[in-house]
Amino acid sequence: MFLFRLIRRVISFILLLIIVIPLYVAGNIWYSARNAEPIKSDLILVMGAAQFDGRPSDILKQRLEQALSTYKLGLAPVIYTVGAGAPGDRTTEAAASRNWLIQNGVAKNKILAVAKGRDTLSSTESYVAEAKKRGYASVVIVTDPYHCYRAMSMAKDLGFLASCSPVKSGAASVENSGLKYLSRETGAYLAYKTLGQLGINLSDRLMPIREYP
Repeated sequence: MFLFRLIRRVISFILLLIIVIPLYVAGNIWYSARNAEPIKSDLILVMGAAQFDGRPSDILKQRLEQALSTYKLGLAPVIYTVGAGAPGDRTTEAAASRNWLIQNGVAKNKILAVAKGRDTLSSTESYVAEAKKRGYASVVIVTDPYHCYRAMSMAKDLGFLASCSPVKSGAASVENSGLKYLSRETGAYLAYKTLGQLGINLSDRLMPIREYP
């Protein structure tokens, strides 16, 4: 009888964790999406998203517009763009982003394109490595609201002080992105924390939405 009660309590505890932990993470993601505020930093980082032969997708364009607004506020002196190309692409997400920023008035010597990364973790590892070579230690990440929490967490895990400047309009804004994006980010964050790169790969295979890294 005692053993039965013990097993039942252990099972109940495990089930409780299975419910509570995802809800806690989802709550943090939800809160960050609505309350993230950029702080003065060494650089602004534009997270990559799909591009079409050098033309930023709508999702990427919204991030670039937000990055430009953040740059004009004087929150950082340089902008990093990040993101590799898909097989067969003639250019990369980073290059397409850099070209857009130049066309919209940012000086070439104020932008560094880091043409690496096809997911949030590899992109973060790539831009942080480049930034550390220059002695930088803080970043304003420009991305979608529900993506802020995971992107900041990864940067912080690599020793960077990170804040976020989320997009304010478009399909990925808080008003227009719903439970699907929140659920995906919750799963992706938990996969990252438990399985690292393996978890990211599994997440991308199960939910292959390059618009949302």
